[in-house]
Amino acid sequence: MNNNDVFKKLRVALQLRDDQIVEILELVDFRISKAELGAFFRNPDHPNYMDCGDQVLRNFLNGLIIHLRGTKENPKNVQEVLAQNKAALSKNKAEKTKKSNSDNTKAKPAVKKPIPKKNYKSKKVEPIVEKFKFSNGKNKKA
Repeated sequence: MNNNDVFKKLRVALQLRDDQIVEILELVDFRISKAELGAFFRNPDHPNYMDCGDQVLRNFLNGLIIHLRGTKENPKNVQEVLAQNKAALSKNKAEKTKKSNSDNTKAKPAVKKPIPKKNYKSKKVEPIVEKFKFSNGKNKKA
């Protein structure tokens, strides 16, 4: 299991979006773009796949500690932070669903159907395989 696999599993387990991961990395003064982050989560066969280095994973884990536990001066409850992430995720999904439903209810412009041709005659299709009659193991055309 490599760093990319660990990173993917943590993202799924903690239900983190890319923008949340970027914010977590900024807590430890490590800046990374969403595009670079997306390269870590791609399939290894993809041309834009990139290996997640030790430094990126180490900074993410350190930032995750601060994100979940807080600092000594400002401690946080881990369960509350996870509940907030889950609520934000479900809210985001609900907004997307609502938006897609509103897009589907809009009136669509009428599409003109093509007028069928009146003098259309279908051609008979010739069989591809010829019929053979087998007798005593010798082929004879029918």
